[in-house]
Amino acid sequence: VDLRSDTVTKPTKEMLEAIAKVQTFGDDGWGDDDTVKELEREAANLFGKEAGLFTPTGIMANLISVLCHCELRSSEAIVGSLSHICLYEQGGLATLGGV
Repeated sequence: VDLRSDTVTKPTKEMLEAIAKVQTFGDDGWGDDDTVKELEREAANLFGKEAGLFTPTGIMANLISVLCHCELRSSEAIVGSLSHICLYEQGGLATLGGV
């Protein structure tokens, strides 16, 4: 499975079968998708945390993680000059978080 991007990834037969077995689909934004809740619980247990948070994209996850550490506008984050955040995501951090 190629997980570089949500536009590159193609579901396998097993993935499609798992999707077909889901009993109910809900809106994860409203907290009523049981599959997402189960994934968040599993991740929290795996890492020994009290809760997990599903983010649909890596960019969203990176933004959230940086903003958790840089709580004030005009904060600075130190990242590698060749890191994904530096090369592809700093515009979002500056625009949305003032980082």
